Amino acid sequence: MAEVEIGIGKSARIAYGLDAVGIIPSRRTRDPADVSLAWEIDAYRFDLPLVAAPADAVTSPASVIALGRLGGLGVLHIEGLWTRYEEPENHIAELSKIGAAQGPDAATERLRALYSAPVQPGLIAQRLTELRDAGVVVAAALRPQKVKALCPHVLAAGIDLLVIHGTAVSAEHQSRRSEPLNLKRFIGQLDIPVLVGGCASFSTALHLMRTGAAGVIVGVGSGFGDRTRDELGVGVPLATAIADAAGARMRYLDESGGRYVHVVVHGDLRTGGDVAKAVACGADAVMVDAALAAAREAPGQGGAWPMDVLHSDLPRGRWSPVTPTGTLAQIVTGPGTATRTGVLNLAGGLRTAMATTGYATLKEFQKAEIMVTAGP
Repeated sequence: MAEVEIGIGKSARIAYGLDAVGIIPSRRTRDPADVSLAWEIDAYRFDLPLVAAPADAVTSPASVIALGRLGGLGVLHIEGLWTRYEEPENHIAELSKIGAAQGPDAATERLRALYSAPVQPGLIAQRLTELRDAGVVVAAALRPQKVKALCPHVLAAGIDLLVIHGTAVSAEHQSRRSEPLNLKRFIGQLDIPVLVGGCASFSTALHLMRTGAAGVIVGVGSGFGDRTRDELGVGVPLATAIADAAGARMRYLDESGGRYVHVVVHGDLRTGGDVAKAVACGADAVMVDAALAAAREAPGQGGAWPMDVLHSDLPRGRWSPVTPTGTLAQIVTGPGTATRTGVLNLAGGLRTAMATTGYATLKEFQKAEIMVTAGP
């Protein structure tokens, strides 16, 4: 493993972001019609390896249903506005008006005030029932610190898949103030698959896999102009983080006697090329936020913000205006246009990359040869 000495007594690994990665064509090419983008997690099969991030600017009940019908997976954030207000659309429209008239800072201040309202158990049941009635996979997300308080309401409403999602999630959280969530014990008591993360290293991914999770989410921060590295100094270039997690997946496959844990990547993935490179580095699926927040019918109504604004002590990120790039269907399945290179038809970009480099399935494409850029 390549390391550099950054000073006496401290060395560091060299890591790479997706921008530094290029996929190398193999000795064959394929007809795009012969390429499969399908993936499975537990008993659930999806036609596309695209997961809508649990963020209010991306996922409402309506957008979860729409993405599910396109073949992807939407995840509803249980601590979002849809479980705090009967008609959150009115409040989101208010944010857009404030942002246009007074600027992003004023809209962000109002946004944080909106999140001070309590989550209502009745609305949790109402929103999840709406998803189930639509016939899509029902996936719900919680932050680790709210799992004990809110998960009973989520489970009572009935879900297919639980996502425990935070900036950085570990299997060994420690606290002197309260009893921490024991992920291994908690997951072992559930009869539904659980995705957990984010994580950004081999050891953390491996420990999360050992909790019994069906999948781990790789990446620190989001694609909404994330400031986690600026404010916390925490972050790992995504290509290296994915490769580390893929290595942990192989180690756990051996030690568990064949149990496969999925790697789902969450980061600043905005184009079909980003998606393709993430899979080539070892991902089973990608979690997207900013790209889907730019859909004309996105719940953010012309604005986007990360769910890190929920943090009580150090809220991060802010409301930002978004220029629509197309409809949700155009962004996910196309068609693309010459003026919207890469940001439309994410699935088509991945499919064409696989066909161009000769791979028929996602698992085959994970073995693709890649290169990294050496210097500027």
